[in-house]
Amino acid sequence: MTIKPIPGGGRTDQLGATVVPEGVNFAVYSETASAIWISIFNEMDEEIARIETDVHENHVHAVLIEGVDAGTRYGLRADGEYIPDQGLFFDPNKLLVDPYAKRIDRVFVRSPRLRLPREDAVDTAPLVPKAIVIGHRNPSAEPRKDIPELVYELNVRGFTMRHPSVQGPLRGSIAAFSTQRVIDHFKYLGVDTIEFMPIAAWVDDGHLPSLGLTNAWGYNPVTYFAIDPRLAPRGPQELRVMTDLYRENGISVILDVVYNHTGEGDANGPMLSLMGLDAKTYYRFVEVDGKQHLVNDSGTGNTLRCDHPATQRLVIDSLRYWVEEMGVTGFRFDLAPVLGREPAFNPEAEMIKAIKADPLLSQCLLVAEPWDPGPGGYQLGQFGDEFREWNDTYRDDIRSFWRGDDSKLGALAGKVAGSAEVFNHAGRKPSHGVNFLAVHDGFTLADVVSYNDKHNEANGENNRDGHSHNSSWNCGVEGPTEDEGVIAARKRDIRAMLATLFMSRGIPMIQQGDEMGRSQGGNNNAYAQDNEITWVDWENADGNLVDFVAGLHAFRKAHPALTTDRFLNGEDHDGQRDVVWLHPDGREMTEGDWSDAGGSVLGMLLDVDGDRVLVWFNRWIDAVDCGLPEGEWVVGLQSDDSAEVTIADGRAKVPARSVVVLVPAG
Repeated sequence: MTIKPIPGGGRTDQLGATVVPEGVNFAVYSETASAIWISIFNEMDEEIARIETDVHENHVHAVLIEGVDAGTRYGLRADGEYIPDQGLFFDPNKLLVDPYAKRIDRVFVRSPRLRLPREDAVDTAPLVPKAIVIGHRNPSAEPRKDIPELVYELNVRGFTMRHPSVQGPLRGSIAAFSTQRVIDHFKYLGVDTIEFMPIAAWVDDGHLPSLGLTNAWGYNPVTYFAIDPRLAPRGPQELRVMTDLYRENGISVILDVVYNHTGEGDANGPMLSLMGLDAKTYYRFVEVDGKQHLVNDSGTGNTLRCDHPATQRLVIDSLRYWVEEMGVTGFRFDLAPVLGREPAFNPEAEMIKAIKADPLLSQCLLVAEPWDPGPGGYQLGQFGDEFREWNDTYRDDIRSFWRGDDSKLGALAGKVAGSAEVFNHAGRKPSHGVNFLAVHDGFTLADVVSYNDKHNEANGENNRDGHSHNSSWNCGVEGPTEDEGVIAARKRDIRAMLATLFMSRGIPMIQQGDEMGRSQGGNNNAYAQDNEITWVDWENADGNLVDFVAGLHAFRKAHPALTTDRFLNGEDHDGQRDVVWLHPDGREMTEGDWSDAGGSVLGMLLDVDGDRVLVWFNRWIDAVDCGLPEGEWVVGLQSDDSAEVTIADGRAKVPARSVVVLVPAG
């Protein structure tokens, strides 16, 4: 059949490529383009048709084309004014990827030709992935808005590239997660929510190709619907099959999404999609000396204009796609304050309100990374009841306590009690905070206790990148060692911190491999290491640590005193105080005790609905005899199982640098 437009047939109600009985309807939004064409390509990557769209009053350029169907490869071309210092970059020689493309045929590869001036007249079609038309899938089941028991952050490639049970061709892909041994690992740990780091198709940062490196994390997206082909080479059905399977196993899948910037970067970056379609609509600009400059609140060269209706529609439509058609049940929003910038952050900005008001998205788990690099960008605790938030102060305070920093007893108590100083307002609860010790940004948990300083030389930036403040300690030797005493100390400290995490109010989260002692060799910014530095080493996993984490979750789940979703404040509930903070001599802590800069031991006596749990945190280098409340107590859990916990005469000997949890006998 001949490929040709059907006059007057273009519909504007649904953007992107939509398969209809007559062919495929293409619709693209642009306020400033004078013309937009649909370029059709065959399987040899040859352009076989170029069809102009009709411009409608709502700024949608649309055309209905017959002779094409699902599987058709296409791209966009846009014309209009070319005045770069006014934010206008139209160049019909630049092939652009449809922002609504749901599949692309190859990965994005950087080239200087992708940003050559219009007058150079270089056709970039050979350099740009082609979108592939796909049909509509049956809707997934409704998402569950349950409070997660345990979140597991992971990178698709990093988690599966070295997994011994994953077949070679599947390694590094979403399909690998359908392997039964992978599912079994999550279920054994007690994970009920896995958080994929970004899977939307991305492009490498500009400086990486010359260093022989690639972006391993995906925080440089070009599309918001299409999965990167490296992760789903057989198409988006890989994700839908996986999410359906995980739902059957009681595990939800949420996505880390990047609606703060795109990989097109600054004015010198590659022109791949939004920049060439309508930069002024989709990106924020600021005028300086009569020229328009891209705002860089994301720290990557551009910032999405989330206060514009077209950008809001793009975000909402893509979020709904992941839920409706791909079976995703929630999202973690990278640099989330950008969603509410007007340009200052407003928690009731239109973009945020639209997400909260959407009947489908409002039923999803919504998690904010509550900071961005822009002015006033740190907004922890300000995202409202509908959002959970990554709590970086939890990480910092718990690490600092176990490192031995002065005056940290109060900070420890505040964090294990639910971070009320952050979240106890406007009806929020401890479960609005996501507690973590380590995530993709920064050291792995094993490296927290193995390195005083970052070692990012492999990134090719002379160790300048990455944070220098890590609240870490090396236990006496920087990096790898064969000293058995140092190795034992590191394992002990890892277990103490993990025990602290699971004894805390709020949602616990761990990152891939921390349950098995994964190291990145001291690299605390491994975004460009798609290699053994970031790939989980399953063959050398610490099986004892895996068992310990599984036991922590099981113990936590069995005790309502640890999971009841209210802040611990010492107030009476049904005649019992929910928490009593204990000095090691067994008495209740006083104001003077809290002020002791060298305080190293703290007891937390919980009593919730008849469930009594006594937790002792001892960061001191020696065992400490701790006084016990009345009654008979037995050990329910201890972080250092190589040391004996003795209970006699109303006292318990808590081993050095460990957590001991006691429960009533009988």
